[in-house]
Amino acid sequence: MLDILLTASVSFIICFLAVPVVLQIAEQKKLYDVPDERKVHIMPVPSLGGVGIFGGFLLASLLSIQGYMNPEFQYFFAASLVIFFLGLKDDLLVLSASKKFIGQVIAASILIHLGGIRLDSMHGLFGFDKLPVGFGLALSYLTIIVVINSFNLIDGVDGLASSLGIFTTIIFGSYFFLIGEQAYSLLAFAMTGSLVAFLIFNNHPAKIFMGDSGSLMIGLINAILVIKFINTADQAYVSIPVESAVTIGFAILIVPLLDTLRVFSIRIFHGKSPFTPDRNHIHHLLLSKGYGHKTITLFCVAVNAGFVALAYCVRSIGPTNLFLLMLILSFAGFGLLYYRKPRRTLVVARKINGMTEIKQTSKLVTLTQETAAVDEK
Repeated sequence: MLDILLTASVSFIICFLAVPVVLQIAEQKKLYDVPDERKVHIMPVPSLGGVGIFGGFLLASLLSIQGYMNPEFQYFFAASLVIFFLGLKDDLLVLSASKKFIGQVIAASILIHLGGIRLDSMHGLFGFDKLPVGFGLALSYLTIIVVINSFNLIDGVDGLASSLGIFTTIIFGSYFFLIGEQAYSLLAFAMTGSLVAFLIFNNHPAKIFMGDSGSLMIGLINAILVIKFINTADQAYVSIPVESAVTIGFAILIVPLLDTLRVFSIRIFHGKSPFTPDRNHIHHLLLSKGYGHKTITLFCVAVNAGFVALAYCVRSIGPTNLFLLMLILSFAGFGLLYYRKPRRTLVVARKINGMTEIKQTSKLVTLTQETAAVDEK
């Protein structure tokens, strides 16, 4: 327990000290995330918070995890370096979706073929257990890449990705601690400490964003943890076996994971690349209803916690039934979001030198050519 507290504390301190330095450098070099039609912030904000997150996580992990006893971790850190520099380059220069995908495949191949992080069984989901080698490899690549991207795509409002990352790593880290998987517990809590420190600066209104270098890293670590959890939790030899482990693992990541799968499916259905940006994520839907950043963050974390509690309480119904139950509840929730009418937002406009300046508050009112505050509905 002391090792976990020290690891989380070291990562917290390093990230907490690093972020102000990153802010200062970003200010000097004018490295900002500039608002556009897809983004919800209205002022340029530095987006290199992932540097602080990665620095705290990596140093704390290297200091606490004994590599000679856990040789697979050298490959975890190698994959994390690939993902970090991939995200950093995208934050600075903007990479195409194809180049980001290739980098993610490289990181996934390191985890699968060298680190042994792979899915060889469905653990009873849909009646399948042991998988053919080819199908298992394909499923492993798909799982890792989708989880990596899920935290990148959910990072749309202040504090959301970091809060969900804190939630998931605490759950995984606590379970691995209870069953004696010390190294994986330390890996999880090293990320937790960094994210808690970062959240201090990322809480609305955010002083800094984590960028792809941070969100992709959270996804990578969660991909490692969830696959290890699935492969371990339902084994008879562990001290605390968990029924329906594959579905409970899905429940722990359900908000970012299901949102990503839903958005990818919609894009493919409309003949677009799954990596085509849009405003169809859950946080965009909630923003359109007039909710603020903090409310959205708390709502998503609460929903995620509710699904975890539900999955654990009814795990005895079997992985397939539990999986279908969560899908039904999830899509019913999305249906309510689409059905419910947006909350009203106040829009005030005034003409300055022939141009119309728009200012928006939390209530919706229609805009006219002259200064207006007219109810849209």
